[in-house]
Order: sequence, then C-alpha cells, then structure tokens
Amino acid sequence: MRALRHRSVWAALLLAPVALFSVPAALPVRSQSGDQIHKIRHVVIIMQENRSFDSYFGTFPGADGIPMRDGVPTVCAPDPRTGECIRPYYDSDDLNRGGPHTAQAAVDDINGGKMNGFIASAESARRVCRDPNSPNCAGTLEVMGYHDGRDLPNYWKYARDFVLQDHLFEPNASWSLPQHLFMVSEWSASCARIGDPMSCVNELQLPDYPPDFDPRNARAHPPGRPDYAWTDLTYLLHAHHVSWGYYVMAGTEPDCANDQASCAPVPQRAKTPGIWNPLPFFDTVKRDGELGNIRDLRDFYVDVRSGNLPSVVWITPAAPYSEHPPALLSRGQAYVTGLIDAIMRGPQWKSTAIFLSWDDWGGFYDHVQPPRVDENGYGIRVPGIVISPYARRGFIDHQTLSHDAYVKFIEDDFLGGERIDPKTDGRPDRRPTIRETVPILGDLRSDFDFHQVPRPPEILPGGMVWNGSSAQ
Repeated sequence: MRALRHRSVWAALLLAPVALFSVPAALPVRSQSGDQIHKIRHVVIIMQENRSFDSYFGTFPGADGIPMRDGVPTVCAPDPRTGECIRPYYDSDDLNRGGPHTAQAAVDDINGGKMNGFIASAESARRVCRDPNSPNCAGTLEVMGYHDGRDLPNYWKYARDFVLQDHLFEPNASWSLPQHLFMVSEWSASCARIGDPMSCVNELQLPDYPPDFDPRNARAHPPGRPDYAWTDLTYLLHAHHVSWGYYVMAGTEPDCANDQASCAPVPQRAKTPGIWNPLPFFDTVKRDGELGNIRDLRDFYVDVRSGNLPSVVWITPAAPYSEHPPALLSRGQAYVTGLIDAIMRGPQWKSTAIFLSWDDWGGFYDHVQPPRVDENGYGIRVPGIVISPYARRGFIDHQTLSHDAYVKFIEDDFLGGERIDPKTDGRPDRRPTIRETVPILGDLRSDFDFHQVPRPPEILPGGMVWNGSSAQ
C-alpha cells in the first residue's frame, strides 16, 4: 500500500499542469571570460528550515510576490472549516506554526496548479496532534501569514544590497531528508543492496531511514542501514582534490522524522548522522576516508578566522536556530547574521560566495506553481539570497532555479563542469535525471559581476556566535 501511495504522489506531480505564471527570460551570463568564476574559491551554503518565498519576501519591492491590488492580496486559500477564502496577511509573530510538507502535502498544497490547498493541509495535520495547542503542532490560518522587513530586517537588508532570487524552488517536492540528500547528491533513493549503487531506486518520500528515526521501528534499523550507495558530490570533490566541510550545530534536530506532526526532541551533533546530517551514510564518504570533514559548528568559526575555510561548505542548524516552526524567526536570523559576519570579517571574504536558503516551504503559502522537471519536483518556492564581494548590488534574479543550481555552480567552479552523471563519473547509478543539466535551470553566474571591485564587508547588527551550548 505504501508503494502504491507513493506512486500515486509521483503520478499526481507528473500529471499536474505546467506552471502558468509568466517568468522573465533567464538573464544571460554577463560578458566575462569563463575563468572569471574561479575568483570564487569558497562556496558556503547556509541552509535554514521551512519557509516559503511568499512567507518571507512576498511584499519585497520588485520581486514576484503576493499578487496585490491597492495593497490588498488578490489571492486566497479556502478554509474547509468555514468555507471562507483566506487571503495572505501580515503576521508580526516571532513564533509561527507551519503545515505538513510531505510529498503528498506538496500535491495537496499545489492542488493542480491552484496553489490553494495550504490551509486544508494544515488543518488535516492538526487533527492528528496529541495536543493541538502545542507550538510543535501544525498551524491553521497561520500558514497564510507573511513577514516583511520589520520582522526580518537583516534578511531584507541582504536582499536589498546583494541578490534576491525570486524563482528558487526546492529541488524535490517533499520534506527535509530528501532535500538534504539532494543538497549533497542530487537524488533521494532507497537501495536494495548495501554498497550497490545500481540497486538504488528513486524514493521521493521515504529514502533509507537514518538512525534518528524511532528506534522501536525495526524496519528503520536493519544491519548496515541506512546505506546511501549512490554517488554524491563529495566523491567528485575528493577526486579533484577539492576540500569540503559539513558543519553541524550541536543541539536538537529541527524537525520530526518523516514529517510527523509532533515528536520528542532528538539529539544532533556532528557525530550523530541523521536527517540533517546524511553524509556519514554515503558509501563514498566512508571509502574516501572523509568522515572527519563532518564537523562541529564551533570549528567553522575557527576555520573562518584563521583563513582555513574549505572550498565547499555546508552549514546546518539545530532546532532553536533553524527557523523551523516553532523556532523563533529572530533567533534564526541572528544566528545566520553571525555566520555571515564571521565570513565577512575573515581573510577569505574576497573569494567567497554565500548561498543562503531554506530547505522546503514548511507548509507556508506561496502563490507560484512550481515547474515540473521529473517525478521528484521541483518543489514549492523558497527564499534564496546570494552574498559575495562579487554579487550584483540590489539585483533580483528572476531565473528559474532550484538548489540544484548550487551544485551546478560548484561543479563549474571547481570541477571543470563535470557533473554527477552515472555515464561519466565512474559510479553508475539509476538516478532518473541529471539535475544540473535540466534546460530550465538557470545559471548562478548571472548573480555576479566579476569585473567589479570586490565589495567590502557589510557587517549587520544582532549577529550571534555559537559557542557549543548557546549563541552569544
């Protein structure tokens, strides 16, 4: 039954109508020689949690935000309890409750392109909460709330002064574990045989369970599981002698396993592989002897101050700083500001590109129907900001993008354009699509002007530094 259910989810994604919104033509890469990208010697991906584009930047000037007429939203989503169609509304609360964000929730929210299933999904999830009043339970009308520069002053400042991407989509239409697998490998799969990439098959919702799932579930933890046998980006980075680091904040995980409505806190640290720390279970990471590249977040601050930042960096938060409902927006913004301040103050700022985004929509409303590229997605739109001394100033990038564009940029910068492609990378697997080569995917080089004098640091107030137990 579970397999049939997930096939129906994929079928719904495949049969959904192609997006009807009008997207400006992708901007050409500005006239600059191909090697200009190599001015970027460090790529830092800061991945926060569970916000849609409209929930954070729906009223940002010049962006493809919430459709308005005379300052009033012209779109709405029906509330099945009352029959009323609820318009997006300004929400000044620092604590929000989102909605479900499974593969099925994506289908329900998109609703055949109507983009109006968000309240119904949230109310359905809320009914299964043990305590509907718990902050960890799904919201209802809250999923229609949006914030602006009053609540998110630093995020809006970065967007005004650097690059805001307003058509950046989650690469897969599902929850956090599949997204984090895509973030490092461009696929989410389940492998029938340990160590055999060719035994891995597409799995949008339920890839191999990491050990942070319920230990009472025997299916979750057979010997040798989970095993992520397919090829990930670190395999190519290792082959090209490109350094990388995956920094994990110790604490508790930002979400429940498999998008459960509520759960007990689950510990997280660099040495505990899990939903937001999947690389320890990739065969290539173990065989290449690079488990030590998965490190505590405190090491990031040391490395950035000393000029020892790896070439490719991923940073993942713990729950209180993740912005994953019910985490406070203000706390997450302060933590991210502290990361960016540290990079800007470090000796490698002039050669760094920071890609800041949120892993999935978290059940929050967005009005843009995602394009369809294969059976996995794209998912619902999320915010994206590019910060770099070479980033264009005050630029809104309207290209169609997904987090796949980060991998494409890394491959173009450090790997000579080599892709995670089973036909060329030396590790065949059965992935359905080479995501970096999808024609609709834009080029992040359009967000940079490599001819400009490198921009000085822009240190913002309110930044916090993680010391291992709290942020200061």
